[in-house]
Amino acid sequence: MNFYNQTRSSYSNRTHSASATSADKANEGQDGETRFGFRATDLIVYPAHGVGQIVAIEEQTVAGACLEFFVVYFAKSKMTLRVPTRKAANAGMRRLSDPVSIEHMRRILGQAPHKARGNWSRLAQEYESKINSGNIVAIAEVMRDLYRPAVNSEQSYSERQLYAAAVERLSGEVALVSGVTEEEAVKELESLIIAEVRRSA
Repeated sequence: MNFYNQTRSSYSNRTHSASATSADKANEGQDGETRFGFRATDLIVYPAHGVGQIVAIEEQTVAGACLEFFVVYFAKSKMTLRVPTRKAANAGMRRLSDPVSIEHMRRILGQAPHKARGNWSRLAQEYESKINSGNIVAIAEVMRDLYRPAVNSEQSYSERQLYAAAVERLSGEVALVSGVTEEEAVKELESLIIAEVRRSA
């Protein structure tokens, strides 16, 4: 079973469990009604955490007010997050990228890297901000610009960490959209960068 099927299976099992244990809390959105562009069972991308799935739509009373939440489960980190339905879009939550957006991202990876200049601390913050934006084009720019061959020993620990985070975000989404394993997605994405490196050599 590849990553795509494993992930959907994991989300499916989690959805079934969440539905069984919180059916009394979930509103009619649990039955397929859209809430602010999303519905229960949708696979989504949340900027700070990557790919997840809405497993329920719940109502809770907070400080005397009844609030509605998307319950989002992230299979990779095994984390559950509750996002107010009215604030989901403003928080950057979105559906998985469409094929056109994925192709645009691939073109970015195939371009020459941007030679960043300036203080590394400031650059690191910019890279991290791009990764946490949830924008696949911005994340692709980080992956492209921080790519170093395996034999390169000049890359710092923080650069490797940021690169790994960008790769994880991109490959997880591409794997689901394209129906391949995460490992296959990583190889494909890095091959685009390597091809450009060889052309420029």
